[in-house]
Amino acid sequence: MSSALASPELLYFTERGSGPPLLLVHGLMVTGEMFEPVIGQLATRHRVIVPDLRGHGRSRGLPPPYTAAQLAGDLARLLDHLGIDATTVLGYSQGGAIAQQLVLDHPKRCDRLVLGCTYAFNMATPREWLEGHLAPLLLRVLGTRGLAKLVVAQAAKQLGKERGDWLAGLMADQDRKLMAAAWRETMAFDSRRRLAEIACPTLVVAAADDRGVPVHHARMLREGIPGSQLVIIDGADHALIWTHPDEFLRVTEEFLGA
Repeated sequence: MSSALASPELLYFTERGSGPPLLLVHGLMVTGEMFEPVIGQLATRHRVIVPDLRGHGRSRGLPPPYTAAQLAGDLARLLDHLGIDATTVLGYSQGGAIAQQLVLDHPKRCDRLVLGCTYAFNMATPREWLEGHLAPLLLRVLGTRGLAKLVVAQAAKQLGKERGDWLAGLMADQDRKLMAAAWRETMAFDSRRRLAEIACPTLVVAAADDRGVPVHHARMLREGIPGSQLVIIDGADHALIWTHPDEFLRVTEEFLGA
């Protein structure tokens, strides 16, 4: 595995494996390390590129804004730096929103798209609107560590203590002010009117018991993206990639190998 931070304006990233490129885009308040349970298997067939998004992890030195357009532009510049014209893109949770933005802004850069536990618009219901606006306030009051414990306890009950502590540690290590700013930009993302522009083969993976991003979001993506496929994994919640990694890998690799 290699890693690099080639210039002050380039995202920190790691690479593993060889083969067709695969760009992994992490979610809010974590880093590329979130893909640890699946990256080894993916790297047996792909050149896997795992950045830390602007404001997160080892890319926290890159300043705002943290808009989807900015984050997608960062990914495009990273691909330029690596000499990659087009890649498969896998985005998870908020990373799926950034992956959509990358495809919309740079359609020739994406061969295939995998959207895991994500959305086109995450303020679609009154509960989501309330939770979205409450989160930055909780960040200010509880800090990243306090919010991490709350999120893991409420939204990822299947994780178990060891994996839950690991995830909470990833979240707690982020910068509180930067994450509050990033959270506000997450609420502003809305790709609903542009979903029909996504022309590359697309797989939408959802968790049947996901309370953070309920299944209605996956159905919205499936209905909006022409020719897309939807797979719903029973018995899983928003922590799907950590609690059901084998199933997540199976459906992803079936799609990528099709």
